[in-house]
Amino acid sequence: MIMGKENTTHGDPTHERGDADEVIFPPQDLDELLNLARFVEGHTEPGLLLGPDGEQVPLPLEVYQVLTQVVEVMRQGKAISVAPRGLLLTTQEAADIMGMSRPTIVKLLEEGKIPFEKPNRHRRIQLQNLLDFQERRRAERRDALNELTSDADGLGIADGSTEDYAAALKRARRRRAADRKAS
Repeated sequence: MIMGKENTTHGDPTHERGDADEVIFPPQDLDELLNLARFVEGHTEPGLLLGPDGEQVPLPLEVYQVLTQVVEVMRQGKAISVAPRGLLLTTQEAADIMGMSRPTIVKLLEEGKIPFEKPNRHRRIQLQNLLDFQERRRAERRDALNELTSDADGLGIADGSTEDYAAALKRARRRRAADRKAS
């Protein structure tokens, strides 16, 4: 998993990370990175890794795929951190990844929407469980948008004015919220 966030360890022995805490920032001079990005875009197959002594080692496809992700994220000017999917996160780290507050993450944990461990008094979330939740949320949002679009088409307002569409969208959202509360 390539993450664009800062990690901190909290001295918890069950929270071992090694070098996964390291946040790498894009280089100041982006010319070399842009050259690398163009190179990677032009090649779909991994090549060889060339050492300073001239030694060559084949680059496995999986490592090449990670490299292309790192290059793309850095090209966007973002810092990166590479972490294993089984990594245990604090609630604050999970909140940072999700772009939400820590209390919101805690609420989602307590509601059972994201599995977590509590080896001591602190909650820990597996990165994979957080990513699974994030994907479920995306799918729910896509479904809701598709439903709202379908409602708009069914009401014949897709070809109407912006104001008509906005009003119908508001009604559809209220109806959907009422349906959720009722179930």
